[in-house]
Amino acid sequence: MRIHHLTLLALLMSTTTLAGTPEPGVNSGRLTAHLQALAEYGKNPQGGVSRIAYSDADRAGREYVLGLMRNAGLTTSTDAAGNLVGTRTGTEPGLKPIVIGSHIDSVPEGGNYDGDVGSLAAIEIAQTLNERKIQLHHTLQVIVFVDEEGAMLGSIAMGHGVDAARLNSVSQSGKTVRDGVKFLGGDPDRIDPVRRNPHSIEAYLELHIEQGGVLEREHLPIGIVEGIVGILDCEVTIEGFANHAGTTPMNQRRDAMLAAARFTDALNRIITAKPGAQVGTVGWIRAQPGAYNVVPGKVVLGLEIRDLDAAKIEDLYAQIRKESEAIAKQTGTTFLLEAHAPSEPALTDSHLQLIIAKSAERLGLAAKLMPSGAGHDAQEMAALGPIGMIFIPSIGGISHSPKEFSRPSDIENGANVLFETLRNVDAPRRQQ
Repeated sequence: MRIHHLTLLALLMSTTTLAGTPEPGVNSGRLTAHLQALAEYGKNPQGGVSRIAYSDADRAGREYVLGLMRNAGLTTSTDAAGNLVGTRTGTEPGLKPIVIGSHIDSVPEGGNYDGDVGSLAAIEIAQTLNERKIQLHHTLQVIVFVDEEGAMLGSIAMGHGVDAARLNSVSQSGKTVRDGVKFLGGDPDRIDPVRRNPHSIEAYLELHIEQGGVLEREHLPIGIVEGIVGILDCEVTIEGFANHAGTTPMNQRRDAMLAAARFTDALNRIITAKPGAQVGTVGWIRAQPGAYNVVPGKVVLGLEIRDLDAAKIEDLYAQIRKESEAIAKQTGTTFLLEAHAPSEPALTDSHLQLIIAKSAERLGLAAKLMPSGAGHDAQEMAALGPIGMIFIPSIGGISHSPKEFSRPSDIENGANVLFETLRNVDAPRRQQ
């Protein structure tokens, strides 16, 4: 039975035990101060940040983070993709490394917690280990991935490799990704060796804000991510016939906008017809010629479907394609659906779920198994080894907004669960 069908209770009833006793927690005040300091890089008048990848603010924020990594006792480097890598050598160099981290780039007019919490908590854990002279068996790598928000570039470069089309695409900074990587000190011409071999890491662990409202609504401090959804994006082109809006009777129109409206409604009906966490969205729309007095002759819109089950995504897409054929006949239009290559769902590792669950329990923190509806670097790192993710509440369920906020106490809880989880992933298997 797949782990996402198990309950948290079933996890906790496992006979697996954790090694030793919980370590004292991280320095919450220092972590909060570091988050506040990072928020100055790209600060905008709305109270959030516009620290988009490859911008001046991104480069300055990365320099600040590099300083924190060095102060934490990490040996730092910037790989050819532009990822910041901090290394702390373990006592048994033959073991695979454990990787923790996240990103610090933001969306335009974004918030101060998405990515930042996971990146700075990872550095704080490294500093805590260093200050307390705690030796890990495995080498620890703290990675701050480049361009998570725009192209997931850094983790894709590590997990699957980056092709020329992605490097030559234009980023939100206005630079091509290729030029942006150079701007940050990477080397796009030597990016291929950044890709790591499958099964080359012991685990990848990431702390992140939920970016939704489930944990806050249920008054829970910790989410244990059961998987990261797959995403299918599709560009839909609807062709009708443009005509005068005042002189064309309603029953003689081939209105592409009417067809688009029915398509959007049909998507909602199909997605909600069965129980589950699947979601479907029409996120953007363009009408042509785009005038008050012209019946739209062409509409192009963006369709997205997300779920943890790739087969379900395919089934939902097949249903909406069939529905589009019926709408075309009803409205005298034609539909062209061009789906982009989907990102595959990434289930988190059952053993890591268990360790996270028991780490939270030992710290007296209630937890919930839950899917991630957003994409994360962990999704790409799954190509290299087992992944585990920890969520903390987002107040109001708000993210990608200057109003994004997570309480310092929740950030502390999440960092401590990550610390405890790391310690137990590092422990020899015979002690678990």
